[in-house]
Amino acid sequence: MTTVESIEKEIEKLSPEELAEFRHWYTEFDADAWDAQIEADAASGKLDALAEYKAGKAKEI
Repeated sequence: MTTVESIEKEIEKLSPEELAEFRHWYTEFDADAWDAQIEADAASGKLDALAEYKAGKAKEI
């Protein structure tokens, strides 16, 4: 059994209240991870579409 499968089984055992608490925690956790990824991509220039276009790495759509 993988770690993910083990976690899934444990989540299935949660009471409705615990599940609601887990959902709230996971929503915050996921949002923080998303924010960190966006910040990392912005800092590395991955989101600089204008610079890519000017450098000939992108094309008009």
